[in-house]
Amino acid sequence: MVLLLVGGLGWTILSLPTEWNGLSDHVVARLDESGARNPVTSVLLNFRGYDTLLEIGVLLLAALAVRSVAADRSQTDASLTEPPGPVLMGLLRLIAPLIVLVSGYLLWVGGHAPGGAFQAGAVLASLLVLVLLCDPQLLPRIPDWLERILLSLGLFVFLGVGLAVMAFHEALLQYPPGQAKWLILAIEAACTLSIAAVLAALFSGGRIASSDGAQPRTQKEEGP
Repeated sequence: MVLLLVGGLGWTILSLPTEWNGLSDHVVARLDESGARNPVTSVLLNFRGYDTLLEIGVLLLAALAVRSVAADRSQTDASLTEPPGPVLMGLLRLIAPLIVLVSGYLLWVGGHAPGGAFQAGAVLASLLVLVLLCDPQLLPRIPDWLERILLSLGLFVFLGVGLAVMAFHEALLQYPPGQAKWLILAIEAACTLSIAAVLAALFSGGRIASSDGAQPRTQKEEGP
C-alpha cells in the first residue's frame, strides 16, 4: 500500500508540466482593478477573498474555543514565575512604541509590498504578550463585550464590506475598482486589531484584560 501511494505521488509529480508559470501572469494582468499593487495582497483580499474570510473566521473560532475551555480558570500558567526585573520593564518601555510603529507600517505597506494584516496583527500581538509577561495590570481593563468586539471586528467588517458591495450590483467580495484600495485598507485595519486580540487571547487563556473575567497573572500566588 505504501509503495502504491509513493508510486502514485511520484507519477503525479513527474507528469506535471515543467514550464507552467501558474496564475501569476493572470494576477499581474489584473492588478489595476484589484486595489493593491502587491500580487499577494490582491489574491488574499480580492481575487481569493473567500479564503481569507474563512481564515479570519477560523481564528475567531479558536479564540472562542479557548475562552470556553478556560472559562473556569482563574489564571494561566504561560507566564513568568517571578516579578519582572527593571531590565525587562525598561525594554518594554523602549520597544513598545517601536512595535506599534512597525505594526502600522506593515499594515500600510501591505498594499504594494510584503506586509498586510496578518503580519501587522502578529507584531502587535507580540506587544500584548510582552505586556502580559511583564505586568498584566499595565493593560487597561475593558468590558467583556468590548473584548468580544475586538475579537470579531475583522470578521464582521470583512463580511460587511463584502455584502455592502452587492448593493452596487457587484458579486460578494467583488469590490468596485475605484473603491477597492480603501475597502481593502479598511478590512486590513480591522483584521489587524482582531488578529492581535486573538493571538494575545490564545496566549493568555482566552481573555486579555477583561474586567468581567479573570485577568492573566505574571506570577504565581504564594501561600500564607
